[in-house]
Amino acid sequence: MSSLTPSSAVVLDRATVVWPDGAVALDAVSGTFGTGRTGLVGRNGSGKSTLLRLIAGELAPTSGHVSAMGDVAYLPQRLTLDTHARVAELLGVARALDAVRAIAAGDVDPARFDEVGDDWDVEARAEAALAEAGLMADEGDPSFLDRTVGELSGGEAVLVAIAGIRARRAPITLLDEPTNNLDRDARARLADMVRSWRGTLVVVSHDVALLELMDDTAELYGRELSVFGGPYSAWRAWLDAEQSSAKQAERDAAQVLKIQKRQRIEAQTKLAHRARTANRAEHEKRVPKIVAHGRRMAAEVSAGKLRTEVAEKEGAARTALAEAGRRVRDDATMKIELPDPEVSRARRIATLGDAERSWTIQGPERVALIGRNGVGKTTLLRRLVHADAPDSVGSGASDEDGSAPVRDRLSSARHTDRIGYLPQRMDGLDESATVVENIAARAPEIPEKELRNRLARFLIRGAAMDRRVGSLSGGERFRVALAALLLADPAPHLVVLDEPTNNLDLDTVDQVVQALRAYRGAVLVVSHDDAFLGRLDLDLTLELDAEGALTEVGAG
Repeated sequence: MSSLTPSSAVVLDRATVVWPDGAVALDAVSGTFGTGRTGLVGRNGSGKSTLLRLIAGELAPTSGHVSAMGDVAYLPQRLTLDTHARVAELLGVARALDAVRAIAAGDVDPARFDEVGDDWDVEARAEAALAEAGLMADEGDPSFLDRTVGELSGGEAVLVAIAGIRARRAPITLLDEPTNNLDRDARARLADMVRSWRGTLVVVSHDVALLELMDDTAELYGRELSVFGGPYSAWRAWLDAEQSSAKQAERDAAQVLKIQKRQRIEAQTKLAHRARTANRAEHEKRVPKIVAHGRRMAAEVSAGKLRTEVAEKEGAARTALAEAGRRVRDDATMKIELPDPEVSRARRIATLGDAERSWTIQGPERVALIGRNGVGKTTLLRRLVHADAPDSVGSGASDEDGSAPVRDRLSSARHTDRIGYLPQRMDGLDESATVVENIAARAPEIPEKELRNRLARFLIRGAAMDRRVGSLSGGERFRVALAALLLADPAPHLVVLDEPTNNLDLDTVDQVVQALRAYRGAVLVVSHDDAFLGRLDLDLTLELDAEGALTEVGAG
């Protein structure tokens, strides 16, 4: 078992995780995390979230060992899926808070006092942590601690959890995609917290701005956990240069092998010619038999040496090519080919509006809906998607993420019944069903063999198709949810996406951008990722504020 050095906060020694269905999540991974801030990167499905769960103690390795220097605080990637959890639970103060309240109400059970310990001011400290995260709009409102995750926006839920982790001050903190669902202000607050973070911090993220705040960059690739001293941009520059060098070395090695093959063929031709000449001379008795025999034996010895020399050179060239090839990454990328929904430019698709005016999405337009967390963006999308029938008008938001002004002012109407929706929590999937079963439910007319072929384009292959959705990582879940949306039959006229870049590696974001830009139907997207939105060639951007007013961004 590996031991911790003074500069190592976490050590992994051949850590392996095998799921009950036999799928290997981590295969003999070894490496260390230092005591500073480390950004952990890697492609979707490489095992980053599984690795954090191992360090946090949520999983036990199938084999190998994991050692951590002190307590570990952990923000899971999928915490917002637990919609029934209370704010107090996310903060990690629920038991102490409930005990204090019970004692105040007259409960004298000694177990209650044990649960409180020295935390008699737990409620005040919890409210202070929430205020630091910008979440306590009404100071001293205890009801916020009793709200559920389902009543918060995704970004608010993440901020609550991070506020709780900050309050704990554990020596080691693990954050899995912490910027998911965070608006611009919240991302700025998180960045400030990261800059002043005390102790060991390991962050899994696709957010380049956040990764730039790290001291080190670690990559999980294959069976290797490698650590680079520097932020993401420095690591990326090093990797690009290394891969360029590796590809050049592979080309050079291939050229050397080609030369050695040609020399082998030339040598074989030369030897064959010599052998024929010697045999003819001996057969025609041009020289004495003993002399011809001697020459033939000498030629055979010489030929053997030459064959050995040529074979060794060719073998060395093959080995060099194989070694150079191992340095070159052959990373598969998701190939998203959206179907043509045959939407004319004149066709009305949907309408969004407030008390003052409305905007109609028409034809293959691309529209972004932006705004701070909690103003009602997701609520507006859900009302549009779940309207009873095309051309029905919905008004009034649920209490989930919209205030009273939002409920009073916003309206939406859909003019088609073919709408595909990808929610930010990706909670429309059947957790207990397999991947292929989930997809088949959306496209019952497509034969299973064809569905499996199409799933392969989303990098869902082999045994992964038969895994239960509940066992997938965030990136894998996204690919399944996206496949369920895009492989639906018939194809949607309108694709509605709520924070689609959450949990995605940067290569997959590139593929999503290319697919949406080529899509011939309408797109409505909610995102806080400015870089992503800037690449979509948007026709319209609408900003929703806390008063329930929509504003066309960039309009005069």
